Amino acid sequence: MNKEDSKKDFAMIAVVRIRGSINVTQKIKTAFDLLRLYNKNYCVVLKGAPTVMGMINKIKDYVTWGEINSETYKLLVEKRGKEYKGREKDSKGKITYSNFIVVDGKKYKPFFRLNPPRKGYGRKGIKIAFKVGGALGYRGEKINDLLKRMI
Repeated sequence: MNKEDSKKDFAMIAVVRIRGSINVTQKIKTAFDLLRLYNKNYCVVLKGAPTVMGMINKIKDYVTWGEINSETYKLLVEKRGKEYKGREKDSKGKITYSNFIVVDGKKYKPFFRLNPPRKGYGRKGIKIAFKVGGALGYRGEKINDLLKRMI
C-alpha cells in the first residue's frame, strides 16, 4: 500500500454476507476470515481502500455491499454492536490488540450479527445479482435500506 493511499479518506463500505460456506474454495474462505464475515447475515463496515475492494470483488458472489451513511452506522452500532471485553495487551505487554471499534468511549467488536431481512433480499433470491433483481453484488446507497430491515 502506498503512503498516498493511507492518507486518503475512503468512503465507509458495509459488507453483508448472504450465502453460506458449502462448496466454497479455500481462497474465498480466507477472504471471508480476513474480512471477519464468519457466518451468514454478518456485517462489517470497512474503508473502501483498494486492497479491501480487491477482497470484496473476490467474494462478490457471496456478499452484498454499498456505501453506508452515518445515521445507519450509528443505528447499527447502537442496536447490534457487541461490546468488546477482551484484553488490550498480551500477558508480557509486547503486543497490543486493536481489533475493535471505539464509539463514545466504548469498545465494540468489528463485526455485527444481524437478523435476516424483513420481506427478504429480493424477488429473485440470493443467487442472482442485485442489478437483475437478486441480492448479490454492489447496491450503492440501497445498502442502508437493507441494513435497517436487518437490524
